Amino acid sequence: MFDDIRPYRDDEVVAVIKKLINQQGLQASIASLKMPRLYQALPQLACKIVKWSLKFRVKKFHNIEQIQIEVAKYLHHLIKNSTAGFNYSGIENFDTTKPALFISNHRDIVLDVALVNLALHKSGINTVEAAVGDNLLHQPWVADLMRINKSFIVKRNEENKRAMLNASKQLSAYIHDTVANRKQNIWIAQREGRAKDGVDKTNSALISMLLLNKDKQMPMADYLAELNIVPVSISYEFDPCDIDKAIELAEKEATGSYQKHEDEDLKSITQGLVGQKGQVHLQFCQPIQGDFANSKAIAAAIDKEIISNYKLYDSNLVAYAKLNHQDTDSTVLEKLNKRMENLTTEQQHWLLTMYANPVSAKQQLPL
Repeated sequence: MFDDIRPYRDDEVVAVIKKLINQQGLQASIASLKMPRLYQALPQLACKIVKWSLKFRVKKFHNIEQIQIEVAKYLHHLIKNSTAGFNYSGIENFDTTKPALFISNHRDIVLDVALVNLALHKSGINTVEAAVGDNLLHQPWVADLMRINKSFIVKRNEENKRAMLNASKQLSAYIHDTVANRKQNIWIAQREGRAKDGVDKTNSALISMLLLNKDKQMPMADYLAELNIVPVSISYEFDPCDIDKAIELAEKEATGSYQKHEDEDLKSITQGLVGQKGQVHLQFCQPIQGDFANSKAIAAAIDKEIISNYKLYDSNLVAYAKLNHQDTDSTVLEKLNKRMENLTTEQQHWLLTMYANPVSAKQQLPL
């Protein structure tokens, strides 16, 4: 029932790794990142070196946990080199003995869920199965790479409405079964695509999808108790992709659309991982419990938790002050100006706006 979307199991790891090693697309991607000059001059040689290296390095992987431990090592190294510090809090807000459906705001394609996993791993809690949209899986090997690291597929490119409804029902059943029956944590973003403008808002359609599997006779409060939704608020002092996001937002405003370049998602993933982020904070919020009228009310409750627990940095406060013609900290403003020096006036406005919007959101929270 779920074989086409579920993560791979332990008994599938060795076969999938063997297949991945032979994927030319994967070899080329690694070669272009790790040895760009050699890859440009002698692509076949560079790919052969990558293939040999992969064969040697992945011999030790025979199950998912071994892969996750290796990923955790890489994450520790990544955080040390690309942040001024990562911290998390709020573990005490939810029952760690019960599986949870973590729903977070979405700023970075890969790092958001990676940080959730790292915080859980450090706290001795089982890591999540993570939702990944098939729009990011242009090549089959990319899907294999994600599914071997506890990711499941969200189908977004079905050919008609009936197929999309069936895909949504399958996804709803999978999430409920995973949390309620298999007792496995899950992570999903609060909306499709990153909040490039800094507005963290849960898509009520996502909540409607989660409720598709609920029996009509079952009280909403009981079903929510089974899903155990725990909102997560992730705050980055600086966004490594802020310039690209500002350029995209300005173009959308000017022309009404934006056409992605080839391999733009891969570039965003890489930049988001290795780019400098300053301080990063992750807050586990209060679980969403009780009776709600509809999916919009549930989405609003998640939004309130995420926004109220969002950590504002000086980058946010200074951007807000600048847009509102208020006096502001000149040191932080210099950092923002440095990031904007090659942008147009419209692009600069959007870059400041994406940092300022969390401040506005907190001010608009209902008392």
